Amino acid sequence: MKTFFYLCSKSFSMKRMVLDFLEGLQENNTREWFQEHKAQYHEAKKEVEAFVNLLIPEIARFDKSIRFVAAKDCIFRINRDIRFAKDKSPYKTNFGSWITHAGRKSPGPGYYLHIQPGGCFLSMGVYMPDPDQLKKIRKEIYYNVSEFKAILDDKKIRKFTGGLETVEKMKTAPRDFPRDFPDIDLLKHKHYVMSYPLQDGMIVSDKLFETIVPVFRAVYPFNEFLRRALED
Repeated sequence: MKTFFYLCSKSFSMKRMVLDFLEGLQENNTREWFQEHKAQYHEAKKEVEAFVNLLIPEIARFDKSIRFVAAKDCIFRINRDIRFAKDKSPYKTNFGSWITHAGRKSPGPGYYLHIQPGGCFLSMGVYMPDPDQLKKIRKEIYYNVSEFKAILDDKKIRKFTGGLETVEKMKTAPRDFPRDFPDIDLLKHKHYVMSYPLQDGMIVSDKLFETIVPVFRAVYPFNEFLRRALED
């Protein structure tokens, strides 16, 4: 059964219509167009959900924390919250799946799959932690900086990623941490994530599954470090 599941999963690819729908939405981001193509949206979402449902058990082989989550809890809604946004486009032009023990409602650590024509990628780590969570991560790094740096320099991680992403950083040392700490730069991050780009062609390739899983597996020690920080 294990071998059968793995072989089926390896050959699973998404239909081209997923990208086609998103391309159409990018060009016609209106409620009228969306309503006219709602059947296509549901078919595309179903395709993404089927893939994520296959992906979760494979990730759970090395990260048991996510073994009880389902795809429907991980995929973000396509509707945008435009109440305070300058951009009033009603819909996101991507399918985003945030795989964590609590699905999309958790800041992480987790595994993210982003499907968007011309901008597909994978991301791992903790994104937008609240102040208390961010302080816990910084404390874990501060007291275990050698371990954290060894994880960042790991060859398996470096094979797939450029290391810790500079999404948003503080200009000065965060409060409650000494300014003369030799690795203070590691504590200035507001998000602790890594990423891996995907070409559009890979989304519809039968190599998609076997491309994604090794990336997530390689970055697991990074996620495990962050999980330990948040559990303390």
